[in-house]
Amino acid sequence: MDPALLKRSAPRAPSRGRAAEREADAEGLTADRAGDPKFDLIELFFFAYRDFVGDADRLLEAYQFGRAHHRVLHFVNRHPGLTIAELLDILRITKQSLNRVLKELLDQSYVEARPGVADRRQRLLFPTPEGRRLALEVARLQSERFSRVLGALGEGARADAVAFLLEMIDPGERDKAASLVWPEPKGDA
Repeated sequence: MDPALLKRSAPRAPSRGRAAEREADAEGLTADRAGDPKFDLIELFFFAYRDFVGDADRLLEAYQFGRAHHRVLHFVNRHPGLTIAELLDILRITKQSLNRVLKELLDQSYVEARPGVADRRQRLLFPTPEGRRLALEVARLQSERFSRVLGALGEGARADAVAFLLEMIDPGERDKAASLVWPEPKGDA
């Protein structure tokens, strides 16, 4: 990492005087104090997310798909047989919002809906071979960014990143998110 960036984002020593401290506070560059906005982290998170999803946005633009299509396709690919209710719970969007995006993915044969085994009224979502290919192409593109970053940060960076991101999730949702990220292997019972 650029030493100038590290120095700039490091907490400032209190000996600089009140005017310099107030200026640093306004820039979000001082040590954390309870209740103070953490502008540096907020803005770095914004820029990191912008560039991370930008990789996918550029690829999906060729298909006339957006971020909502990507999210649906990603989770359907990662969890074939997902119900619409489960997908709504993961994405936390309205059924109306999902319907438009899902209809486009279904109509263009990136996702297919099959009736449930126990309840034929239930619709289970599966990626088509083309949907799986596109989902993996986007995942590989985004994984390249992670590989580059983790390589630059060195040993232990992946574990630290995982711990940080898990802590960013609301406590009541962490187990649910973790079970989606690292699903239990299905046994041959």
